[in-house]
Amino acid sequence: MTTMTAAQLRAQTAPMEQVPDPEVPERPRPPRSYPAAYKLRILEEYERLDKAAKGALLRREGLYTSLISEWRKQRDKGALQAFQQRRGRPPVDPLARENARLQRENARLREQLERARKVIEVQGELSALLDRLANGSATHDSEPQG
Repeated sequence: MTTMTAAQLRAQTAPMEQVPDPEVPERPRPPRSYPAAYKLRILEEYERLDKAAKGALLRREGLYTSLISEWRKQRDKGALQAFQQRRGRPPVDPLARENARLQRENARLREQLERARKVIEVQGELSALLDRLANGSATHDSEPQG
């Protein structure tokens, strides 16, 4: 039987300390994106402030001067106004929509007409065949059997 010292006993019975996970997360946090209105508002506020207040604004918003520089370039190019435009498909011209609808309907009706023409053609051929069969059997029935 082995005896344990008090230090050994404490080491085994003491709760395990939480060790931080050394693994890097699988996906890094995506870069932040800022709406154009926010960028414009921050730029306007930043440009009105003195140097000390500019630093305070950046710290408060969690921004860097490099972002401010980039946003200025975008603003000067007019990109921020372009970002404020509505996203998605541009509005469709009602005439173009009606034209597309009529073209689809026209194509559908042409297909129906072609099917109807084929049915009429087959009916005509069937009618002619039945007429020949009826006339052929009538001539055979009228002949004397010998």
